[in-house]
Amino acid sequence: MSAAVLWATVLVASLASFALKLAGHLVPEHWLATDRVQRTSSLVTVALLVSLVVVQTFTDGQALSVDARVPALAVAAVALAWRAPFVVVVVLAAATAAGLRALGWG
Repeated sequence: MSAAVLWATVLVASLASFALKLAGHLVPEHWLATDRVQRTSSLVTVALLVSLVVVQTFTDGQALSVDARVPALAVAAVALAWRAPFVVVVVLAAATAAGLRALGWG
């Protein structure tokens, strides 16, 4: 891919992102105030976050991977279920992954 094609792609993606954000501001407020739209928007946010976590946890390039990230995610899920503060959840997950990697797994 040449530099010109790369920059053209970046500019087109930037313009598309700006247009999408602008369209979001131009939507009438009463359209967004309905219960159905609010429920859907909160579900879409959760679905996108979950898909990001799954992709980052279970993939390595083009292949599935099970390494220290998987138990770290499980520890984070348990900590969240116990309603631990977010900082504690992050520290526990990071310590789990670091400990398992120090032991030679992943």
